[in-house]
Amino acid sequence: MTQVFDVERALAQLTLEEKASLTSGSDFWHTTAVERVGIPAVMVSDGPHGLRKQSDNPDHLGLGESVPATCFPTAAALGSSWDADLLTRVGEALGRETRANDVAVLLGPGVNLKRTPLCGRNFEYVSEDPVVAGVLGAALVRGIQSQGVGTSLKHYAANNQESDRMRVSAEVDERTLREIYLPAFERVVKDAQPWTVMCAYNKVNGTYASQNHWLLTEILRDEWAFEGLVVSDWGAVHDRVPALAAGLDLQMPGAGPGPDDEIVAAVRDGSLDESVLDASVRRVLRLVARGLPAVSSAASFDVDAHHDLAREAAAAGSVLLKNEGALLPLPSTDGVAVVGEFARTPRYQGAGSSQVNPTRLDAALDALRSVGDDVPFAAGFTIPGGPAGDDDDLLAEAVSVARDAGTVVAFVGLPAPDESEGYDRPRFELPDNQVALLRAVAAVNPRVVVVLANGSAVGVSGWHDLVPAILETWLGGQAGGSAVADLLLGIRTPSGRLAETIPHRIEDTPAFGNFPGEAGVVRYGEGVLVGYRWYDTRAMDVAYPFGHGLSYTTFSYDSLDATVDGSDVTVTVTVTNTGPVAGAEVVQVYLRDPRAAVLRPTRELKAFAKVALEPGESREVAFALTARDLSYWHPGLRRWVVEGGEFVVEAGASSRDIRGSVSLHVEGEPLWSPLTSMSTIEEWFAHPVGGPLMQAALVPPADLPLDDTMAAMMLQMPAKVIAEFGIPGFDRARLDALVAQAAAS
Repeated sequence: MTQVFDVERALAQLTLEEKASLTSGSDFWHTTAVERVGIPAVMVSDGPHGLRKQSDNPDHLGLGESVPATCFPTAAALGSSWDADLLTRVGEALGRETRANDVAVLLGPGVNLKRTPLCGRNFEYVSEDPVVAGVLGAALVRGIQSQGVGTSLKHYAANNQESDRMRVSAEVDERTLREIYLPAFERVVKDAQPWTVMCAYNKVNGTYASQNHWLLTEILRDEWAFEGLVVSDWGAVHDRVPALAAGLDLQMPGAGPGPDDEIVAAVRDGSLDESVLDASVRRVLRLVARGLPAVSSAASFDVDAHHDLAREAAAAGSVLLKNEGALLPLPSTDGVAVVGEFARTPRYQGAGSSQVNPTRLDAALDALRSVGDDVPFAAGFTIPGGPAGDDDDLLAEAVSVARDAGTVVAFVGLPAPDESEGYDRPRFELPDNQVALLRAVAAVNPRVVVVLANGSAVGVSGWHDLVPAILETWLGGQAGGSAVADLLLGIRTPSGRLAETIPHRIEDTPAFGNFPGEAGVVRYGEGVLVGYRWYDTRAMDVAYPFGHGLSYTTFSYDSLDATVDGSDVTVTVTVTNTGPVAGAEVVQVYLRDPRAAVLRPTRELKAFAKVALEPGESREVAFALTARDLSYWHPGLRRWVVEGGEFVVEAGASSRDIRGSVSLHVEGEPLWSPLTSMSTIEEWFAHPVGGPLMQAALVPPADLPLDDTMAAMMLQMPAKVIAEFGIPGFDRARLDALVAQAAAS
C-alpha cells in the first residue's frame, strides 16, 4: 500500500534539528527519513541514458556494479536525432525502468552546451546549440516524468569542462549566459517542469553554483517560475548555510552531522531565517510525497521492447557524413570485410557516473554476420582493456583482409579512457594506431566505409579524403551494433544530423586559448560565438557543419514564406522527398539580423522539425517564432529587446546548406539607455530627447577648428570630459541640468 503523508502537517511537527537533517541525504542515494513523524526516504539514481541503480550494498563513491538496465544511446547520439517525439518515447522507457526499480528520481538529462569538443563529458550533453538542447531535453523530461518519476536537470550552470570542475570559476558575461548557456535550462523548466534541478560544481563569476542566489533564486525561481527542488551535484556544496540562503534545498550525498549542526546554529543565532529553512524542507517533503508511488509500486518493463527502442534510437541518431558514389547502402554482406576492434568490442557509452549495466549488448560484427556468416574480420589495432596484441601484426592482418575484399567497413573511434566524467579529452584526433589502419586499408582498397564511435566530435582531416563513406554513430548504447548493421544494409535510412560542428583542427575551435583556463579561472572570451555561430560568423572552413547529415534519398525545399504579426513571425516551407526511398529530413530555421547594434552571429537556429516522407511526398511545415526569437540580451538595459528593422529568415538542411531565405521588416522598441554625464556625445546625439538638448547646449566656439577627425573623436568622448574642457556655456552645472532634464522627459 502506498504510504502518504500531509506535507504541511509533517513540517509543523518537525524539530529544528529534524528540519536541518532533511536538507541533506542520508547516504549516497537516499533522502533522509524522519520516522517519528512518518517521513520515509526515497531513492534517486544516476542517468541520464539509462538507470544506474546500485545494488543493495552501494560503495561509498557510488561507482560500483549496478542493476541491469537498458543502455540507451547517450545524449550525443540522441541529440543528433533531432527528434523530440523519439526522445519522449525514450524518456517513457527510462521512466518505466526507473519506477520498476523503486527509484523516485532519475538524475538527468544534461543540457550543458558543448563549448569545446574536448570536454570529457560531452557524450552526456545534447548539442552546441541551446534550441536543440532545450527542445530535446524538455521532450526527455516529459517522457520520464509521465511515468510518475522525477528528473534532475543538470548541471546548472556553465559546466562546460571537467578540468578542475569542482573549483574553477567560469567567467562569463551576462549576455553570453542569457543567450547561450541558460536558454536550454530555461526551456526545459518552462516547458516540462522537472522535479529537480541539479546545480553544478563550478563557480560562475566567482561564486559557487551551489551558493549563487542570482542563479538559484532570482533566475530559476523568480524569472522562470521553477516549482521543484534544487539539489546539489554530488560533493558540490562547500557551506550549506549560504547555499540554503541562495536557494539550494538538498545537499547530496549526506555529509555527516556537521552541516546540519551549522544550520541549526545559524537559525538560533539569527543569521539564517527559519522561514528559509522551512521553504527548503517543504520542497524536500513535496519531492518525497511525489516519489512515494514510484518506490512502492510493482511496475515492470518489457526488456525486449526497450532494446528494440534503443536500436531505433541509435539508428536515428547516427549521421551519414559522407557517401561518395552512393557506396552505401551495401546491397548485401557478400564481399564485405570488417576491420577495427570496435566491431567486436563495442564502444557504446561513456565512463563515469552514467555507466549503465546493459541488459544485453549487440556487437556490429555479430549483427553483420547474422545476415551473412562469411564476413571476414581483422582487429587492426588494440584498445585499452581489449584483447591483447601487437599493433604492427594486427595492422598487417587487416591490410591482408582488406586487399581481398570488395568493400571494407572500418570501425574506429575514441577508446573508453579518452572520454569520461572527471577529466577532459587528451586529444581531438583518433589514436595514431587507428589512423594508421585507415591509411593502410585505403591504400589497398578504394571502397572503405568508416564507422565512428565517439562521444563528441573527432578530427577527420588526417584521413577524410582517403575514404568515400563515413558514418558517425557516436556512443549508440547497447543496441548500437545492430543499428549500424541496419544502416549499412539499408534496412533503415540515415536521418541523423550533426548537433555539433566538426572542425578541421582543435586550434579552430571557439574556446581555443580559453580552455580549460588557468589559476582556477576559465574565461569565456568567445562570448556568444559558440559552435557554428563562431565558424559561420568568421566564414571559417569546417570539416562538417552544424546540422549536416546525408540520407539515402534527397529532399527539396519550396515556397518559403514568413509573415509578421507584431513581433511574432510565422514561417512556412514545403519539403518534398525527391529520391527513391522513404526518409526523414530535418528542416532547420535560422534567423539573421544584418544590421544589429551589437555583435550577433551570422545566423542562429530558432526552430526545427523532423519530417518523415515517402518518395514523392510533399509536406508544408510551419514554425512559430516569437519576439524572444528575434531578441538579444541588451547589456545596458539588462533585458531582452527586439531591435527593429530587417531580419532574414532562412530554411535549410544545415547552417551551411541554406535552401531558401526571405527578408522581413519588424517594428522594434526604443533602445535608449538612460543618459548620464558619462554617456558619450554620440549617445546623447542619438537619443530622441537628449539629442536636441545636447545639440543646442554644445556649440563649439567659432575659433575652434573642428574638422571631421576632431568631430569623430569628440563623438566618442563622455559628456563629462567635454564639460571639463572649458567650452563657454557648457560646464558641469549645465551638463547636470541636461541630465536631469533628459531623465524627466
